[in-house]
Amino acid sequence: MQDRAGLIMEYPSVEECVGGVTHFDDAPSWIYGLDNPYLHGPYAPTVHELSKDNLEVVGEIPADLRGAYFRNGPNPVFQPKNRYHPFDGDGMVHGVYFDGGSASYRNRWVQTEAIIGERHSGHSMSPGVMGPFDYSISPFGIKDTSNTDLVYYRNELVTLWYNAGNPYALNGRSLDTERAFQLEGRQHRRMSAHSSVDWATGEFIFFDYGDEPPYMTYGVADASGKLLHETAVELPGPRLPHDMGYTENYVVLHDLPFFHDMNILRRHHMRVLTFHTDIPTRFGIAPRHPHKAGNTDVKWFECEPCYILHTTNCWEDGDWVIMDGCRSTNPKPDAGDDQSELSHMLAYMRLEANNYRWRFNMRTGEVREGDLDDLNTEFNKMNLNFKGVKSRYAYHQRIPLLHEGGHTLRFTGLVKYDNDTGQRWEWDYGRGVFGSEAAFAPRNGAARDHAEDDGYVITLVTDSNDWSSWCLVFDATDIAQGPIARVRMPQRVPYGFHATWARGSDIFAGTA
Repeated sequence: MQDRAGLIMEYPSVEECVGGVTHFDDAPSWIYGLDNPYLHGPYAPTVHELSKDNLEVVGEIPADLRGAYFRNGPNPVFQPKNRYHPFDGDGMVHGVYFDGGSASYRNRWVQTEAIIGERHSGHSMSPGVMGPFDYSISPFGIKDTSNTDLVYYRNELVTLWYNAGNPYALNGRSLDTERAFQLEGRQHRRMSAHSSVDWATGEFIFFDYGDEPPYMTYGVADASGKLLHETAVELPGPRLPHDMGYTENYVVLHDLPFFHDMNILRRHHMRVLTFHTDIPTRFGIAPRHPHKAGNTDVKWFECEPCYILHTTNCWEDGDWVIMDGCRSTNPKPDAGDDQSELSHMLAYMRLEANNYRWRFNMRTGEVREGDLDDLNTEFNKMNLNFKGVKSRYAYHQRIPLLHEGGHTLRFTGLVKYDNDTGQRWEWDYGRGVFGSEAAFAPRNGAARDHAEDDGYVITLVTDSNDWSSWCLVFDATDIAQGPIARVRMPQRVPYGFHATWARGSDIFAGTA
């Protein structure tokens, strides 16, 4: 494995796992027959769904920390049919609940149509994102795992898939899947990960994309779940946007020059991505409520070619719309001398991105863009009380580059940015400790009239030295001091994708 893919890892190699040096009692036995690092070590799936109260705490959970940290991620049930990619793993949500100075935990698989079908058949039916796609399996050609993102909306946890799949609604307390999520007045369910809930208005702001016209839409539902509008966006062809942004009056849509060749997809059922460095990145700024604005015009701005996975925030400043996020000028890193399919997948999963700011003048069309920092960071989050209005702070994950041993996607530290001054503060998780996307938890009852960093930063980590998992609680004003509380998880928590915070007033509504 190390000779073939150059994998230098801070946890046991695949050979060691297969050879029995490291076997997890809580992992499926079939993983040990597969030569894929994303099924071993910190990525090894678990087989248990647990519920546990009164968790062990090192330090002290603040009394004004009230709510729940949720994280979604891949956790395959059955041995993959073909080559495994983390995007193929069945969605599993982990939740850590804080109330009254104590913490509890539970985790559940998202009961998607795909996972129900596979459990009925007793085996995996999807070819996986590395293809070739099989459109007899689903309209997507692969299974919709709902494993990417999640938002808390109308007293439900909504899980989302990166490939604009069908969302599901989970009970926020039990994490049981309750229903297929559907907005009232919308004709279909599909929507992308990184749709958002505006805490100030309760509105749900979403986008959808696909390989057939209209190639993109965006929409808004009110706080009651009723669709206010869904508006088509004209694009030159199919694209693969990953995120969007919004302000009080606008949405910011992404037309990025990193997309697949439809001729190859049609002929070979393979999605081959190309970064078109000769095509500018375009951002479309459109009315958030076109039915109120009286138009559906999208104002397009051209920028340097790049790819963007995640935005931090957008806001208005006079004639300007400002967007902070992480920018990649190399979304398809070189696999090196080893041209195997595994090495290409490993290269694609590496993230090379940095903190960046774009400014768009709605009156003159002027664009200003530039680095906020050069450190390799991503999975950037902020205080959702300030989403859509001027914000200052962001909380990123530190990601090692290839020369630093970053052969697989992993998070080795937490970084807080002051995007006004460029200052940053860091906390290294420690050798062999792997983090998750962090979420900002405002101090209980805090709103926009409080300081933006008045609260806590929450993340999950897994320590490969003993395979224990912990939920870390940081004081957001001083993350460099390290966690003020460490909550031991009752089981190993595998690697995952995105996280969110649900306020205590929402998640514990109706309870004392």
